[in-house]
Amino acid sequence: MRKLSISLLLTFSGFVVIGQKDDSALIKRISDEILVNGKAYENLRYLTKQIGGRLAGSSGMVKAENWGLKVMKENNADKVWMQECLVPHWVRGGKDYAKAMFIPSKFEKKSRPYPSGTTKELDVIALGNSMGTGKSGLTAEVLLINSFEELEKRKDEVKGKIIFYNYKFNDKYINTFLSYRDAGQYRGQGPSRAAKYGAKAVIVRSLSHAADNNPHTGATRYDSAYEKIPAVAIGLRDADWLSEQLQKRDINITIKTNGYFLPDTIGHNIIGELTGTEFPDEIITVGGHLDSWDNGEGAHDDGAGCVQTMEILRAFKAIGYKPKRTIRFVLFANEENGLRGGSKYAEEAKAKNEKHILAIESDAGGFTPRALGFSGSDEQYKKFLGWKDLIAPYGCNEFIKGGGGADIGPLNRVLKTPTASLNPDSQRYFDIHHARSDVFEAVNKRELELGAVNMAALIYLVDKYGL
Repeated sequence: MRKLSISLLLTFSGFVVIGQKDDSALIKRISDEILVNGKAYENLRYLTKQIGGRLAGSSGMVKAENWGLKVMKENNADKVWMQECLVPHWVRGGKDYAKAMFIPSKFEKKSRPYPSGTTKELDVIALGNSMGTGKSGLTAEVLLINSFEELEKRKDEVKGKIIFYNYKFNDKYINTFLSYRDAGQYRGQGPSRAAKYGAKAVIVRSLSHAADNNPHTGATRYDSAYEKIPAVAIGLRDADWLSEQLQKRDINITIKTNGYFLPDTIGHNIIGELTGTEFPDEIITVGGHLDSWDNGEGAHDDGAGCVQTMEILRAFKAIGYKPKRTIRFVLFANEENGLRGGSKYAEEAKAKNEKHILAIESDAGGFTPRALGFSGSDEQYKKFLGWKDLIAPYGCNEFIKGGGGADIGPLNRVLKTPTASLNPDSQRYFDIHHARSDVFEAVNKRELELGAVNMAALIYLVDKYGL
């Protein structure tokens, strides 16, 4: 009996080794195809340089959708379609402007009208979804606030002022997404929390630890209980200057922004599909979001995720891979200021009673791949960990618990679908995130392609073995 058990074990082990060798060879084929014949970088060049910013509702959004549909077809997807959804249509409306002017003290009034260097133009950009000041702009004294706790303590000083939230990115976090999550509340909640106490406008320190002065936009969320006051982000050098000056003297700032909403309009998720040969009703989704802010080219956020998604489709077809399960490649609409695309995808999946076994997203930039994150059951996570040695040679040598993304979050909440994420090196991402510096030239071709390789490897293994 013991001899038989050992024999069976050896036989089983042999199958595992053979299977791993087969898997390793297939992943190598995928990698070779992407690294030697890849189209992701040139696709990104076209998306950023020929189309540019792709804010929901804009003409850039429409151009990007038509381009994405065309590329999916060129990559020989079995099916390609546009999934309609209504998206918000916020318009920036023109150049955003802010200028600081010293308020002279009593001594300065007697000695001279103003001290030297009395005015300074500030590098600002309106927050997404924020309302404009009107054509004439607004001018008010600035109140420096370093935290929401300080805001509550000084609430009686807020009325009629412009609130400057100078909450800094926490440099102690190695994972910079933790810094972003920590500071992001000031962009999202800051305007309404200041409006509650009668503020006229808000300036938010950009969510970045960059060394430059580029302001970083991003969506704010108004509380309907309070006035929708204008809100801008300020570049970090100007933020430091303003903070330093406010500790010495009083300052007035003039702000002019032009933002407004048009009625919701029609946008689309762009979907390509490879139909499964054995389990076509089991669906694996991979994607990124096609929309971007209008002040840059949206290269890392999230042009990179979109072209990586389409590159995986192209590579699978190029090597003749026929998946067991259906794989969907999705360019999601309206992640930045509404999440309408991801919500629509999940809503339709539920309505059709679809079985989604995994969704993976790339929305953390096109930098060097470091890790894959996974959210699912303990049993599924254990299976996920078992693939680490096959994928690690291509960059993702960390397999972490907890993975997903904004666009695939609704799928997880509605259908309890396990989710995964490509986690590239995060150190440079928030230098350019939502800023005018998020351009094609900031993306490295090799890093971009390796991100696609690592996602493709995970998709192949989930397709072959399931979860």
